[in-house]
Amino acid sequence: MPDDSVRITEIFYSLQGETSTVGLPMAFVRLTGCPLRCGYCDTEYAFHGGEKFTVDEILNKVAGFGASYVTVTGGEPLAQPICLSLLTRLCDANYKVSLETSGALAIKDVDPRVAVILDIKTPGSGEVTKNHWQNLAELKTSDEIKFVICDRQDYDWARLRLDQHGLLDQDLEILFSPSFSQISPRSLAEWILEDKLPVRMQLQLHKQLWGDVPGK
Repeated sequence: MPDDSVRITEIFYSLQGETSTVGLPMAFVRLTGCPLRCGYCDTEYAFHGGEKFTVDEILNKVAGFGASYVTVTGGEPLAQPICLSLLTRLCDANYKVSLETSGALAIKDVDPRVAVILDIKTPGSGEVTKNHWQNLAELKTSDEIKFVICDRQDYDWARLRLDQHGLLDQDLEILFSPSFSQISPRSLAEWILEDKLPVRMQLQLHKQLWGDVPGK
């Protein structure tokens, strides 16, 4: 197998279910493997298995969708070092590229043209100790930070991190997402409004449309 092979769980075309591009049609490239085991993970099927593709094969398949946007996700895509080359090649092909990453691995070598969606793990995830806090210094104005909120403790913890790291003083999109089936969206909405917290609450559109179905 060539050195530029990438282990892929799925490549598909769907609507973006989260982030500031929610609702936009785009191609998704889901890489296999993840060093984390978050309690709310909805893509455990991407932990193992997959099929190897060359970067050229991935680009050819993505081109077949006719999409302008491409999201590289996982698992944890940065767990495969070749992901960096894949991201650059997608940018070179004039796609608008985003990377969904757990925040546990360094993003400093990610192509600056890529919009990084950086997940900060809350205590409710069970992986709070894995946060690579140095990533915050690497963020650009095109990047976004996501907190998945499992309960009130997570919400209070996330608010403290926003203050501690001055994240609300930066020109960054901050996303708060209720953990599916663990907390009611209404509760999270009421906390945000009560505190006048300038963050974007998001629901997972793809789950509302299709549920937990791979390839959607």
